[in-house]
Amino acid sequence: MNVFLTGGTGFVGGALLQALLSQGAAVTALTRRSPSQVNPSTPLLRWVEGDVTQPGQWTSQLTDHEVVVHAAGRLGAFGISEAEYVELHVEGTRRLMEAAGEAGVSRILYVSSPGVLGPTVEKPKSEEAPYGPTNPYERSKAAAEKLVLEMASTGAPIIIVRPEFLYGPGDLHVLGLFQAVATKRFFFVNGGRSYCHPTFIEDGVRGMMLALENGRAGEIYQIAGEKSVTFHQFIAAMAEAMAVQVPRLSLPRPLVYAGAAVLEFAGQLTGITPPLTRSAVDFFSTSYRFSWAKANEELGYRPQVSLGDGLRRTVAWYRENGYLT
Repeated sequence: MNVFLTGGTGFVGGALLQALLSQGAAVTALTRRSPSQVNPSTPLLRWVEGDVTQPGQWTSQLTDHEVVVHAAGRLGAFGISEAEYVELHVEGTRRLMEAAGEAGVSRILYVSSPGVLGPTVEKPKSEEAPYGPTNPYERSKAAAEKLVLEMASTGAPIIIVRPEFLYGPGDLHVLGLFQAVATKRFFFVNGGRSYCHPTFIEDGVRGMMLALENGRAGEIYQIAGEKSVTFHQFIAAMAEAMAVQVPRLSLPRPLVYAGAAVLEFAGQLTGITPPLTRSAVDFFSTSYRFSWAKANEELGYRPQVSLGDGLRRTVAWYRENGYLT
């Protein structure tokens, strides 16, 4: 199997890259860096320099590839405009899908996000729930997903996966959260009563690979951990994994949100990334819970790594690599 992969230098894409190689796939991986600056090629891996937002030589590389895995993306962060998210997630996806169609690719896996459904009010949301994005990142991913579904409706062989809140060894996006808990700088918002749905990277990759192998074109599959937990439960389990005290301080959301707005304003003036943003406050005070029943029924997916075990393995990797003392 010859696979063209985007996002191979990222946390999720890198994990998918290793899974593909372990199954004997020959992978051409797109990177915005010079190929000499990323992990060296192997007999089954070849790096190609390019950017999905900039059509160029990379489009011709799709020839002779049966499969495309589109994992390139950018998570929410301070200072990124909505236009930048749209250019990468929507226009970049459009260009890649069109190039894949011209190359005659027979199977495409598009990595989306359950965040396109927005916050959860009561029970976990299924794939059939209506779109409800609430921030620039979610809106751009929702627009990209709608684009992909439209292409699939006309015959494009696209399968959509929505992995939720992936964490684990190799992830630096949530490293700051671990460090804040370890150094007693973390505080709860509204008592940590909102829900999150953490998914260990091995489970996430297993689910996405099952979708690539057995998923139906035009269908969406949510991949998530065994169950959602409150942020208080999540942070308490994290503290236990690091053998530190569970944070005790809790502040009301309006106060924290106002403080984050002030910090963002200061960050805009100084060019320094603020230690707390309004999007982070939203994350810690909004519930996100998703159902993986469809992936279980159609793909045979079931999470295998418990929250406690996943956090212990993540902490061990951070410590081995000098990120946590």
